[in-house]
Amino acid sequence: MRQPPLIFAALLLLAAISSAQDRSPAGLYASACASCHGADGKGRAQQDLAFETPVPDFSDCEFASREPDPDWYAIIHEGGPVRAFGRMMPAFGDALTGDEIEKILVHVRTLCDDPRWPRGEFNLPRPLFTEKAFPEDEAVFTASGDGDASELEILYEKRFGPVGMVEIAVPLASVDSPTGSRETGVGDIALGYKHTVYSNLASGNIVSLGGEVILPSGDEDKGLGKGTTVLEPFATWGRLLASDAFFQAHAFAEFPTEGGFDDELGLRLALGKTWTSGGEFGRAWSPMLEVLSVRDLASGAKTKIDLVPQCQVALNTRQHILFNLGIRVPVTETAGRDAQLVTYLLWDWFDGGFFDGW
Repeated sequence: MRQPPLIFAALLLLAAISSAQDRSPAGLYASACASCHGADGKGRAQQDLAFETPVPDFSDCEFASREPDPDWYAIIHEGGPVRAFGRMMPAFGDALTGDEIEKILVHVRTLCDDPRWPRGEFNLPRPLFTEKAFPEDEAVFTASGDGDASELEILYEKRFGPVGMVEIAVPLASVDSPTGSRETGVGDIALGYKHTVYSNLASGNIVSLGGEVILPSGDEDKGLGKGTTVLEPFATWGRLLASDAFFQAHAFAEFPTEGGFDDELGLRLALGKTWTSGGEFGRAWSPMLEVLSVRDLASGAKTKIDLVPQCQVALNTRQHILFNLGIRVPVTETAGRDAQLVTYLLWDWFDGGFFDGW
């Protein structure tokens, strides 16, 4: 039997919603969503719906936990195209009130029954230097430089299960070497692991622990590396604040494995807020201010403090391609340290290909 056109199916669905009596979260979901997404959230078969792509599985925690409620709300209210998804997801903004959409989201969130997966609300905007607590699947290309040196770091992060993440960072540097020549090459490659130990949406806190091994892959004689393996344990904390503001902290230590190098302690803090342009469903802008501090654990060493004003912006409609631009300004121990322009391009590849969602 031929399937009815999508618009006709949507009109039938809206009529069913308007006549529904059960306004509980489960009742609203049953009226508005179950006909396509299934009572259990797993989604009806693609051939039954005659859709070009399968509907998502809300019971799959790896998928369902990643996005914050505002993104789900936008898609329900405005339809799939608001985030560059298909028109098979119609807009319900005229059929459901904001309170009803929020009730539906309450029910959808119960379909993933593994509480270990941190909620997408904790996937906060990424500062230029402060490590995030949320485990991610993404690639980040960071460029920085001043008059004496420039660097492009290629970072790849892969999430494992609810709380784990591995990463590899490969720096490509161009520096004035100790001999006075300009040298270009690979710097010290870092391998890391991050593990979320606590996340609680009600309290607005997420905490992760991890560490990196920084390998002496760069040529020390050319000024491209430190010349020794460095162990770097770290702890990160993310805090949700009112009105889409947020705070992040990243404490770390560096311990060279050979003598002749100083141990180091560091603390990075970031405070920011997200706005959306063109209404509540538009492009996301996140200005931030980072405070960076680091001190060698040697007698008489001074603490270096830098400020990094910056702004992250979503480049595409799906908001999984992000750009950040900032300037790192030395505040203390400024001798020999110039301001640096720093920028990155971030691709959250779990949400789609680089050219998807524009």
